[in-house]
This record gives sequence, structure tokens and C-alpha cells, in this order.
Amino acid sequence: MIYKIRLIACAFLVFMQVQSQEINPAKQFWNTLQSHCNKAYEGTLVEPKEDKDFGGKKLIMHVRYCSDTVIKIPFFVGDDKSRTWILTYANDRISLKHDHRHEDGTEDDINFYGGTTTNKGKSNIQFFPADAHTQKMIPGAATNVWWITIDESTFTYNLKRLGTERVFKVVMDLKKTISVPEAPWGWKD
Repeated sequence: MIYKIRLIACAFLVFMQVQSQEINPAKQFWNTLQSHCNKAYEGTLVEPKEDKDFGGKKLIMHVRYCSDTVIKIPFFVGDDKSRTWILTYANDRISLKHDHRHEDGTEDDINFYGGTTTNKGKSNIQFFPADAHTQKMIPGAATNVWWITIDESTFTYNLKRLGTERVFKVVMDLKKTISVPEAPWGWKD
């Protein structure tokens, strides 16, 4: 009888250890994104089809910087190298911020807006509702929700401003790397 109790106790401990070692969806998403570090990809604008700032321009993302807690992804629109997506991982949550720079490297007046996931999300998708900083800086963006999806073939960056027609979607082709571009404006290694 004691032998059976010890055997059951050992099995329970092994089960608990395995359970605690399972990677949560946010960390799985993070690990997948990190697997693309130092790689660049080209993509296409899906929505809105007729966008004056993005339509018809070459779109490139470069997963340029990765650490355990920060991933920086410059996003180039034609010759415009002003945008970098900054993702931060802490406490099983991911934050998305937008760093906008002028050609001389100085910060844009509208900068570091974004949001933080409210839960662990899924391994292939994370949602970022606008945070208080964003709502204060850009009142019209108070209902913004950004989301990023990633799988073996695509990375999508999406925006929907709830209650409006505002929508934005870029799809990057992860099946084919391209040459790593120059640094974005204001980049410091």
C-alpha cells in the first residue's frame, strides 16, 4: 500500500513538473517571432487597397534587434524609413509600441503609441488594444486595436479603429528572405 501511494505521489509530481514547463501562448508567439531575428521580408498592403501613403510602395520589415524581452522591427514604406515596431515581453504579456522618426533621427511628435495584450493570446496571434498613453496622445485612436499574426508563411500587422471604417492590413511573406536593408532613421546600435 505504501508503495502504491509513493508511486502515485511520484506520478503526480512528474505531472505537475510537466505542466509547469509548458510554454504559454504568448511565449510561443514570442519565440516564433524571435526565430526571424536578423531577417528581412517584403510584403503587400491588403487593406485599404487605395492608401495614399502605402499603396504601390515597396513594403519591407526587418527583424533587426532581438533580446529576451525586446524585439525591434523596422518597417519601411518605399524610401520612408521612419517606422519601427517595438515589442516588449514581460509577465506573459506583450506590448506593441510604434517608434516614429524624422529623417534626421529626431522623434516625431506622435510617438511610442500602442498597447499591451490583456491576456496570453494564442501562439499565432496577439491583440493590442490602445493604452492610456495612446488615448491621451491621439484621442481618435482610443478605440484602436492592433493585432499581429504569425505562422510559417506570413506575418500580418493589422489595425482596426472600432466604431469607424479605419482598417489597415499588411501581409509579409516569410517564405522568402530578402537582403537586409540599411538602418531606419535614427537607429542606434
